[in-house]
Amino acid sequence: MSSERNVFGAMLQEFEGAARILDLDPGIWKILTKPKRQIIVSCPVQMDNGAIEVFTGYRVQYNITLGPAKGGIRFHPDVSLDEVAALAAWMTWKCAVAQLPFGGGKGGIICDPSKMSQRELEALTRRYTAEIIDAVGPDKDVPAPDVNTNEQVMAWFMDTYSMHVGHTATAVVTGKPVEMGGSLGRREATGRGVMIITRESAKYLGFSLVGARVAVQGFGNVGSVAADLLANMGAKIVAVTDWNSGVYNAAGLDIKQLIAYNRQHRTVAGFPGAETLTNAELFRLDVDVLIPAALEEQITVANVRDIKAKLIVEGANGPTTPDAHKYLHDHGIFVVPDILANAGGVTVSYFEWVQDRHGYFWREDEVNERLEAKMCQAFEVVLQTAQKFNVDMRVGAYIVAINRVATVTKLRGMYA
Repeated sequence: MSSERNVFGAMLQEFEGAARILDLDPGIWKILTKPKRQIIVSCPVQMDNGAIEVFTGYRVQYNITLGPAKGGIRFHPDVSLDEVAALAAWMTWKCAVAQLPFGGGKGGIICDPSKMSQRELEALTRRYTAEIIDAVGPDKDVPAPDVNTNEQVMAWFMDTYSMHVGHTATAVVTGKPVEMGGSLGRREATGRGVMIITRESAKYLGFSLVGARVAVQGFGNVGSVAADLLANMGAKIVAVTDWNSGVYNAAGLDIKQLIAYNRQHRTVAGFPGAETLTNAELFRLDVDVLIPAALEEQITVANVRDIKAKLIVEGANGPTTPDAHKYLHDHGIFVVPDILANAGGVTVSYFEWVQDRHGYFWREDEVNERLEAKMCQAFEVVLQTAQKFNVDMRVGAYIVAINRVATVTKLRGMYA
């Protein structure tokens, strides 16, 4: 199957290039390319109209060599086991790149939350939690928000788990409301991490972000925060697209007003003082920085030749297919891969987990300061590795990640 259509296959293709450079042991290779555990559950829910619907849910624990599985839960009509397994693998490499004591996990439920009431979403979340409860826990697997899930969903998950185990277990999930053990700075962490990596990349490439033209695909939590922070630094955010439409202004969009508009209208479409823009048109813009912060496989062989940006920072997971990435690299476009660029979220999730387990919480400036240090350190290590092996940043990041997981796998030995 083509990597353009198989997300897990795309992950394996990315893995293979780095593994060959490392001359990875064949046995370790086999271990690191197979998910440890794949769970499929049925979640019956009584809907508001009295009918019973049965939703399919997944949880994949890809690798737990470095620590408990860590990864979000997404609610989306297109969720599949292949997608969840790939995302769990990417979480494994992301945690290793950021040098966090976590493995990789991911979850998802096939549903359309836009067509469900709050009560139905709560019932679905609680049933899903109950179905996978034996596989999760602060020392086993720690979920977090992802596409179409949020702090409230994490609160329901934590409460359901706590009711089953008989005590309040705040560390079972991250991305919770601050009032119940969430960390300050967590909501903005992924977007802040994207900003930090964009800033460090521009510095390395030798151009200033002041006045730099930036296009952002996706205006959810990641894209909106990254756009706002970059605008505060003096960058000119000229284009933004979301699930519905897009907006463009060559002089730069007022991001704070756009965020307020988006909050009210649930889309950027119709924002005053801007032209309408499609995703296809966004990729064709002559910009300095492109931030894909939507879903997987957005930059493909079908549109990669349209891209004119000198820097791409992957805010989403797997937004660029391997064949498209090769084209970008061959044409001198600097791409910072997802497993490094969007690691800010899981890094502050780690901080939240630590704070929950100690029962002691940090100020927001402390969280941001620690995030800054972690992201800058990871960027520097990946850059040095890429230069050492004369490869691009994606291969460099995979070399760092695979080497860390493989080393610990060897040290732990084989249990039989």
